[in-house]
Amino acid sequence: MKLQDILASDAVMPALLVEDKKQALQALSETAARLTGLRARDVFMAIWNREQLGSTGIGQGIAIPHGRMANLTHVVCVFARLDRAVAFESIDGEPVDLMFLLLAPEEAGADHLKALARIARLMREPKTADKLRASRDRAALYSVLTQPSLADLPKAG
Repeated sequence: MKLQDILASDAVMPALLVEDKKQALQALSETAARLTGLRARDVFMAIWNREQLGSTGIGQGIAIPHGRMANLTHVVCVFARLDRAVAFESIDGEPVDLMFLLLAPEEAGADHLKALARIARLMREPKTADKLRASRDRAALYSVLTQPSLADLPKAG
């Protein structure tokens, strides 16, 4: 799965200014609702309920809040670079400034997991987070997010 398959350029929020985790999740939910036609409140509740099971802050300032939604036909991603990091109860205790919201249809088990894995792979690459943190331009952020991953390139041999 390629990130550009689930992330539209207008789903990139280059300098989101929020005070806390809840505001960040609400802002991401509103963008996802605009892109999908779902109600923002329903999106927010899906990811908020998942967040109550355990933080989706994966460490190093990165969070991947996610949820499953009825009436959704495909996996959707929204990315936000926060203007200021917010407390997120991440596994490393660090605040979050890079967020990927993932929404998947209720029945999309494998696709949901593939999307999570794709984002995790991208963020493990050296310098990716630095490039994302250094830019406030939507087009530049989208380019970093959708560039081919080293893991996507064919192996020599």
